[in-house]
Amino acid sequence: MATLNQFNSFTSGLGHTDLMPALFMGHGSPMNGIEINEFSTKWAEIASIIPIPQAVLVISAHWFTRGTKITAMDSPPTIHDFGGFPQALFDVQYPAPGNPALAKETADLLHSTNVTLDHDWGLDHGAWSVIKHMYPEANIPVLQLSIDYTKDARYHYELAKELSALRKKGVLNLGSGNMVHNLRMVSWDMIKGGGYDWALDMDDKFKNLIKNKDHQPLINYQSMGSSAMLAIPTPEHYLPLMYTLGLQNENENATLFNDKAIGGSLTMTSVMIA
Repeated sequence: MATLNQFNSFTSGLGHTDLMPALFMGHGSPMNGIEINEFSTKWAEIASIIPIPQAVLVISAHWFTRGTKITAMDSPPTIHDFGGFPQALFDVQYPAPGNPALAKETADLLHSTNVTLDHDWGLDHGAWSVIKHMYPEANIPVLQLSIDYTKDARYHYELAKELSALRKKGVLNLGSGNMVHNLRMVSWDMIKGGGYDWALDMDDKFKNLIKNKDHQPLINYQSMGSSAMLAIPTPEHYLPLMYTLGLQNENENATLFNDKAIGGSLTMTSVMIA
């Protein structure tokens, strides 16, 4: 598996006609949106070593809908979809522009479903908490594509393939969730770092499968045993990974970063495909 230094050397030679990388970001707590820590620092580093995108298309765990929608407004609002956090987090505004024309183009690419052009959502914390560290000037258009909760992982993996043309046009596809995400079992004693045995075991299995480009077990995660069900008690934080892996070509490799378990039952493990 490539290291970030190796990836940096590789991306230095990318031309404007090359495919944009595809990312899966473990976004963790909304507080990462305003904290400068090991995770947010790495998000900024990633942005510094990949080509500057023409736009960012985010698939966030926090926009879970019946059917598929895409934000299509000129100025998507900043959504504070959480509670119980400091006022400073609610004060954050990330005024990145939208791109209605790109939203329509993206909707037209998705032949396997009818996509609704949405003017009511915006950028939830799964999007802005990460992207504000990557592109703090908020000068790159950002769109969100919702996750259809009526569909399984295979559907989302295959749907992602229909987005591949966007990579040729400089669009950064970014899935935002967490591979292991079980809030009901969080241990505050391990909030700074550490994982239950089952969480570490599943994270290792996920990483090995990603390294080996063996996506079928990841698609069929329900068949990976009881530890997988603890790691993914509900699918919304896992499914964004399908939108990253589904874009991987045979000659592309995966780079892992922010590879850390926190709170016992969460992992921040993130993936770059290029």
